[in-house]
Amino acid sequence: MKPNHRILVVDDDAPLREVVRYALARDDFTVVEAADGEQALRVFAEHRPDLVVLDVNLPRLDGLSVCRELRATSGVPILFLSCRGDEVDRVLGLDLGGDDYVTKPFSPRELVSRVKAILRRGEPPGGVEPDLTVGALRVSVASHQVFARGVEIRLTATEFRILSGLVRARTRVLDRGQLAADAYPDGRSVSERTLDSHVRRIRAKLRPHGLDPIETVHGVGFRLRSPMEV
Repeated sequence: MKPNHRILVVDDDAPLREVVRYALARDDFTVVEAADGEQALRVFAEHRPDLVVLDVNLPRLDGLSVCRELRATSGVPILFLSCRGDEVDRVLGLDLGGDDYVTKPFSPRELVSRVKAILRRGEPPGGVEPDLTVGALRVSVASHQVFARGVEIRLTATEFRILSGLVRARTRVLDRGQLAADAYPDGRSVSERTLDSHVRRIRAKLRPHGLDPIETVHGVGFRLRSPMEV
């Protein structure tokens, strides 16, 4: 990872922000903070962070609404903070384009580990891999970009890795375990519902451009449609 990644921490609990800021600073991250949703959008526009740690329950503008606003213009990775048991919030957050979530109370060390894992997922592997093209879909691993009929599509880091994994496999079916290995190279276990949320987001971003390249193979997993169908 590049040194001095800038992280935006958004939470209305000042002591919690201090704990997170200290934990991230120990690993050489630069931290900027916001105490509510509206301030988060202003700080994001000013500092353009590399990742956002975003509480779901915020005053003035809740975290899910902040995520919607950010996703309208940016693919910045988002790590949600949610209270234990708030499964609906976690699922909605992933459906809106969040990359991961941590439940409160959490270990600062775990949070830093999750931040590092998300940032690593957004980095291209060593060497220069040629663009992957299937029909009207082009995936540039080197520049971390996706194009549909020549128009750039903004994907989160996790969405990008899922789509590029499917494109590499071509029409071979990948089960959810294989997709999880692409999306989460740290080996962390994630639910089928989480993966399905990411796949839905990818489809929703490509369909307005006339592309629906991901096919569900019921009871097995997913595969990319043939080039003639993409």
